[in-house]
Amino acid sequence: MTSHPAFPPPPGARAYPLRTSRGEFAVVDSASKPGVEGRGVVLMLPGFTGSKEDFRLLHEPLAERGYRVVAVDGRGQHESAGPLDDESAYAQRELARDVLAQAEALGGTLHLVGHSLGGQIARAAVLLDHSPFLSFTLVSSGPAEISVSQQQRVKLLRDALAVLSMAEVWEAIQAMGPPEEVGGPARGLGDQDQLRRRWLGHSPAQLLATGRQLCTEPDRVAELAAVPLPFHVLSGAHDDTWPLAILDDMARRLDARRTVVTGAEHSPNADQPLPTAHALADFWDGLGQAQGPAARGPA
Repeated sequence: MTSHPAFPPPPGARAYPLRTSRGEFAVVDSASKPGVEGRGVVLMLPGFTGSKEDFRLLHEPLAERGYRVVAVDGRGQHESAGPLDDESAYAQRELARDVLAQAEALGGTLHLVGHSLGGQIARAAVLLDHSPFLSFTLVSSGPAEISVSQQQRVKLLRDALAVLSMAEVWEAIQAMGPPEEVGGPARGLGDQDQLRRRWLGHSPAQLLATGRQLCTEPDRVAELAAVPLPFHVLSGAHDDTWPLAILDDMARRLDARRTVVTGAEHSPNADQPLPTAHALADFWDGLGQAQGPAARGPA
């Protein structure tokens, strides 16, 4: 992790490298609020071109509900190191094993949340070993490959990365139009300087490998439904990466709780953080699972 992070951690949280059996991963970690009974630990995985900062607006409201939140940069994302030109390091199974190592390092059992690509990586981890987890929430993360329109966007990005540097690709993205229209890495919780620094922190090999995964991911919902965990499918009211009808059907197949956040699109954690946080906490509160002291956070 850099000593001068692009994004200061939210109030009550701290940023540090989480040491695991598979290396160090940059995290933002917020304990439950003092005076509030600790109710559990949450591990959050970001999406494609994203980072742990995508969850920054969830830390405070979830801490107020008694939850310790640990948001992580995966291997080769933003502030977590990873090979620049070895795509094999980012095979989905390798990234899934990273998640299991992160859960082990945090101790105890925890609630797992994955946004978009992070949801599919989290799913692979759960299918390898569900024992570290109390529940699994998929945020705007569908059953298989992304929509055709989004596949075309990913192909454009992958083609650009094949011939341009990361800095040159960023300039090309900026030239396409305003961030709110272009979306992708140019849109997020931060100013354009912060988002540029985040983009430059990503490994090109990570983007190439995970972009391919998003375009070819098979439907593994039947496998996931056989896992003895409570599931939650949460999304915004509009999503062009996985249409709502597809997410609705996945929730039915998983016998999952279904939440649609009004006024949000593909990133409800950023678009409507308070309703998203409340929906997450309501789901976890309803499980009635006993939680350990890890909810208070690291000393």
